[in-house]
Amino acid sequence: RERFDFGGRDVASWFPRHMAKGLRQMQAALRRADCLVERCHIPVSGRNPALKEALGIRPHVLVLNKMDLADPHRQPVSAGAGQGWAGRGAAVVAQGAPVPVSLQIVPLVARLVAEGPRYHRAESSEFNILVIGVPNMGKSSLINSLRRLHLKKGKATVVGAEPGITKAVLTRIQVCEKPLMYLVDTPGVLPPKLGDVETGMKLALCGAIHDHMVGEDIMADYLLYTLNKQQQFGYVQRYGLGEPCDHIEPVLKHVALTQGRTQKVTVLTGTGNVNVTMLNYTAAAYEFLRDFRAGHLGRVTLD
Repeated sequence: RERFDFGGRDVASWFPRHMAKGLRQMQAALRRADCLVERCHIPVSGRNPALKEALGIRPHVLVLNKMDLADPHRQPVSAGAGQGWAGRGAAVVAQGAPVPVSLQIVPLVARLVAEGPRYHRAESSEFNILVIGVPNMGKSSLINSLRRLHLKKGKATVVGAEPGITKAVLTRIQVCEKPLMYLVDTPGVLPPKLGDVETGMKLALCGAIHDHMVGEDIMADYLLYTLNKQQQFGYVQRYGLGEPCDHIEPVLKHVALTQGRTQKVTVLTGTGNVNVTMLNYTAAAYEFLRDFRAGHLGRVTLD
């Protein structure tokens, strides 16, 4: 397929209304923040322009997450991902680099903050960091990993594989003693308006939007379109297909057969009810999406 037909989908219906409240909370928390750490999976579509406009001039560290699942041939796309997003100080770090992200964050933040004025916080020796990003990008996991590394402490904030785990801005969480550094977890915030349906679909594939709000069927179809467009044919071998396929139905049929995704359906006949075992295409679509997110279909970058 040369293009994907979204069928007139309304992306506005995908986004929970509580996110406007979350953005207001983040703006209030910004007053005591020295630096912003933004976590994202995909370098362009995975970022919220509203955060740039609202959170403005602070030093900014962009953490590219799950780079071990990204296509190494498309990673140059992310090289300029940090450009134009921060004021006087900006840096990009990636998970999967020779030096782990958790080891880079503290010295990097300390350097960026030290290189510029701290205005009303000039007399303070502690560092306050606001962790931001769209939903389900690993913000809470980053905070917990920093605490384990620098303080030998356990979890301070709840994490999960679904978007929307963090509902509100939390209190400050200490992650380091020397230098004294606190991080503030924030709720994931999506743009209040997103006119580009394709950007919304990419966010959904990365787990920033609940699957059922978008529809597992169309998400699976768009994923197949993207894999074929990038000539990523790992799904052919995984599901026992003879060749790449441009239509989602036969792919989901093979997924259901190989993964045992079936359901029992009662059929009314002239002689009574008959229980029939049928392939569960919705469950197969979810399995297809889960295999993509786990890296079983190859290393793919959506942008």
